[in-house]
Amino acid sequence: MTIYDQYGIPSDAVITIAGTVGVGKSTMTNALADALGFRTSFEKVDGNPYLDKFYKDFERWSFHLQVYFLAERFKEQKRIFEYGGGFVQDRSIYEDTGIFAKMHREKGTMTETDYNTYKSLFDAMVMTPYFPHPDLLIYLEGSFDDVVDRLKSRGRKMEQDTPIEYWREMYDRYEDWVNNFNTCPVMRININDYDLFNPEQSIEPILERIGHFIQTSRNYIKA
Repeated sequence: MTIYDQYGIPSDAVITIAGTVGVGKSTMTNALADALGFRTSFEKVDGNPYLDKFYKDFERWSFHLQVYFLAERFKEQKRIFEYGGGFVQDRSIYEDTGIFAKMHREKGTMTETDYNTYKSLFDAMVMTPYFPHPDLLIYLEGSFDDVVDRLKSRGRKMEQDTPIEYWREMYDRYEDWVNNFNTCPVMRININDYDLFNPEQSIEPILERIGHFIQTSRNYIKA
């Protein structure tokens, strides 16, 4: 029995996992890919030449970091569709402009000129009919306290040293972003309804929901 027969999920589907830092995107990505037999696509943190510098000086490095992420995510999106789909992707390309770059512009840690340059580049690369968008974006959500607990438990020093106000700001902006996102279908999952340490216990109903969302979307496009 194929995954399409069982869940209604095409073998060429591309599923993107979104959510604020520390919410459990990597765990969900691995769990879904294992269950579906899909490849994974993870955000590249190791080897990023700007990340450590950025956390020490937002204003100096925010533009450089955003352009780096845009280039890396664009290349990865191209690779995914050249493979013919069948991927679960950790973090979407849309969050960069809709949350991070916008936040830095409004807080004064990215100049208006740099933001406009970045936004123009993003629109030219991504917001066109030729750019392959995912079949489904899964948004992981939970309370702010739950997210902070997850950040503390994974123990990354640069995250531990970042003021709590930054994470609160990001959390609120993610909520606002997803409420207005309409580039592809969105399915929400509350992290308290999903066992991060035993994902196989609750993966079945998630797969069924994914199949329903994708089939409904594809049927709508055909109609």
